[in-house]
Amino acid sequence: MAVIVEARNITKRFPGVLALDKVCLRIVAGKVNALVGENGAGKSTLMNILSGVYTDYEGDVLVDGQVCQFSNVTDAQKKGIAIIHQELNHIPYMNIAENMFLGREPLTCAGTVDYSRMHKEAREQLSRLHLDIDTHTMMADLRVGQQQLVEIGKALMLNARALIMDEPTSSLSESETQTLFSIIKELKEQGAGIVYISHKMSEVWQLADFVTIMRDGKHMAEKQMKDTDADEIVSMMVGRESNGLYVRSEHETGGCALEVKNLSMRDPEHSNRLALNNISLHVRHGEVLGIYGLMGAGRTELLECIFGLHPSLVTGQIFVDGCPVSIKHPSDAVNYGIALCPEDRKREGLVLGMPIRKNITLAALQQIVTRIGLISRRKEDGVAGEYRQRLGIKSYSAEQLAEQLSGGNQQKIVLGKWMMTQPKILFLDEPTRGIDINAKHEIYRLIDQMAAQGLAVIVVSSELTEIMSVSDRIITMRQGRTGECFLRHEFTEESILKASLPL
Repeated sequence: MAVIVEARNITKRFPGVLALDKVCLRIVAGKVNALVGENGAGKSTLMNILSGVYTDYEGDVLVDGQVCQFSNVTDAQKKGIAIIHQELNHIPYMNIAENMFLGREPLTCAGTVDYSRMHKEAREQLSRLHLDIDTHTMMADLRVGQQQLVEIGKALMLNARALIMDEPTSSLSESETQTLFSIIKELKEQGAGIVYISHKMSEVWQLADFVTIMRDGKHMAEKQMKDTDADEIVSMMVGRESNGLYVRSEHETGGCALEVKNLSMRDPEHSNRLALNNISLHVRHGEVLGIYGLMGAGRTELLECIFGLHPSLVTGQIFVDGCPVSIKHPSDAVNYGIALCPEDRKREGLVLGMPIRKNITLAALQQIVTRIGLISRRKEDGVAGEYRQRLGIKSYSAEQLAEQLSGGNQQKIVLGKWMMTQPKILFLDEPTRGIDINAKHEIYRLIDQMAAQGLAVIVVSSELTEIMSVSDRIITMRQGRTGECFLRHEFTEESILKASLPL
């Protein structure tokens, strides 16, 4: 096997943290190497070294057997290495084509940017990914899944020999995922080497030729897929067996916490069309209601409407504890005891440049102010320390910036922020997107604990096995409408998926 890129004994230190400790990895021509490990295991750090993002490290990076030292990302790209980042890396208020060609804009004979060529080539690449959208559209106006496809298209345009994919399907629908898998097969046939990072073991088994396992910044093993199994891989990743990841205890449900009747929302881009059409549902205290549907079914829009994010577009009735309420702003929702953990935690759930303590207290500042209206640092430190311990947020202190934490720990901060508001009703939109197996287990445990304490929980998830495991009841959605409702004893993957497919 021809090794395109090799990492030998890579060590990387951050202040107070040994992120990588003598880690090794190979990118082999025509093969997919699945890189697996918990969030915080060092996977993304290693990939940032291989792609030229981090230049200060110990050890060697070899390309075609020759030691290379990259000064920046462009150096790595010139050697044929490209990366699709898990965390979207775009400029929101530039359009799709401008983002796809950022830093390598084609020029006309007169030396000006050749916008016509940019948009033509961008359209061709997105067509390959079956994304039919105007390339003049601003990135900020795209859904997360669409932004992810643009990021993938941008990397594919580089024609890299070594392609690193960091959780590329975390925001994609099933059909989009299958399109990406077809492209990966084409790339393999063309001789490209791929590193595929994923927490979804089904994807690892479908795509990978061999797997590299990391834990706590260390290289645990490299295994051929034919010589291992899922239990062995998970055991090496988390240091324990893979069973018991889904936690759900039996608990009693109370009265109706939230009821929605005939909720509709106009499409913000097409006023004569409905994004949500006549939605009715309810959830009881102590119940976990799952909402499952394919991308574009209206799941996120439903939660946002109830939370008061689109008041001018919405009609219908909302009842909290049996009483009609008017929610025209998220602050109204919070006052009625509703909390929303959004799908895009980095853009909508956190202030990344602020420390843990400030993020946790952000939605409930009234609890930590003094009589004269100033924030009490003593109270803030106490609350942040309590939630950091209760939720098991792994950090060196409450002063660590949110942007420096793994996805699982960031999600716990978002949960902590809303738990501090003492909600009665909790919305969780893709609560485990892009986080590792062990962190998922901890999120599931927290969901179960909150339901046992009497919270009404609504969970939106694209992972069918996940939503079947955590939910007491599941409602399907398709094309902006609610479909069938399934009680727990009626759950089957086939029936729920069938009820979610477009008509």
